[in-house]
Amino acid sequence: MIAGREAGREGEDGGSCVRDVVRDVVRESASAGRLVVWEESARDGAQAKTLMPGGFRVRLAREHGAVFGADGPRHVVFAAGFPAVCAEEFEAVRQVAVEAEGHVSVAAVCRGTRADVRQAVTSVRGSAHARVMVVVPASDAMAGVMVHQDARAALAHGTELVKAARDLDDGVAVDVCLADASRAHHPLMADAAEELTAAGAGTVILADTVGRQLPIEAAEMFARVGAAAPNTVLGSHLHNDLGLGLANTLQALRAGVRVISSSWLGLAERSGMVATEQVLFLLAHHPERAATLLGASPGADLWWRAPDLTRLPTIAALVSEQTGVPLTVTTPIVGTGVGTLSTGTPFVAPDLFQPYDPKTLLGVEPTVVLTQLASGRVVTAVAARLGHRLDAAQARAATAWIKTRAFTAGRATVDEDAFAAYLDGLTRHRAEGTP
Repeated sequence: MIAGREAGREGEDGGSCVRDVVRDVVRESASAGRLVVWEESARDGAQAKTLMPGGFRVRLAREHGAVFGADGPRHVVFAAGFPAVCAEEFEAVRQVAVEAEGHVSVAAVCRGTRADVRQAVTSVRGSAHARVMVVVPASDAMAGVMVHQDARAALAHGTELVKAARDLDDGVAVDVCLADASRAHHPLMADAAEELTAAGAGTVILADTVGRQLPIEAAEMFARVGAAAPNTVLGSHLHNDLGLGLANTLQALRAGVRVISSSWLGLAERSGMVATEQVLFLLAHHPERAATLLGASPGADLWWRAPDLTRLPTIAALVSEQTGVPLTVTTPIVGTGVGTLSTGTPFVAPDLFQPYDPKTLLGVEPTVVLTQLASGRVVTAVAARLGHRLDAAQARAATAWIKTRAFTAGRATVDEDAFAAYLDGLTRHRAEGTP
């Protein structure tokens, strides 16, 4: 796309004319091979039975943009919400558009009606790099339910909506999400994608709306539609109902897609979608392996500015606190188990038992946790941290106490305050010479 604004004029005789064309930094980034994350935790995340107030959406958008510094608007589209839901939702979207401007590209999402498109444009109008995304059904089954037409008619109507949105305000970029793309006819979607692009769409996002695709099916869909729609910037929106959201997103990336929908903690309808923290970490923590993963040359660069991965745990914790969705011991990248050690051999050689260094890449300090699996080395190390030097006999006694305590309580992790109290007693007995 054109950098900045370009002058051009088209007169009545078909000659050139002057018209301001607003730079589409998302299309520009994707066309240059850079990754754009379409963040859905505030919008699709609402269908995970969560609600983010406008102020928190602003904070999250700013925090997400800060992962990429000044290049936030080129790497992050923040789907601020669905203005047609209610007046409060409209105001929340408007607040993000006004207060997160410059940190991310802010988008409003709407149904495929002129009234909804007009409302969405109004909610983000005037914000730098503002966007609206129009949802259009791509399969006959979904079109029959959503708009009571067949897919071909629904897609043609989508083209008219893109033109209408551009006429309303050509300072607002327009994207189209093809719902139920995973059950749609590939050639029909490719033709529609080119028509949508010609009408002014910045990106066309193919959605596995119900999370039904297998990786081989996702790969085929993006490869076939992409090859038949060379002028279109494709995006992905892939749900996780079969646990394959991340795998399918990687297939889209291998096919050349550079606009990928995700959400913090994977928040989205039903079982969610690919988690933002997971896909960012996977693509950024080891550039050479990422290039191999994507089938790209080692010199291929996904970033205008590489993401600051140390921000991921903090953002995930903010989202967890706001939504009530817990970070568990098994949550990848940002979970409570990251950087924790509880058994002997991993304690002695931690680099052999983890795929990356949490402290260097994520800023997560390693933590030794006392459980029923604790070895003498682990117990001695924790005791030293609490100010106690144990001899061999005391280490054996403390280890036995920990194991008994865990099984008696029925919980693996032993509270360190309780262990400290036990050690105080153990040390006192040693000083007094009592057994």
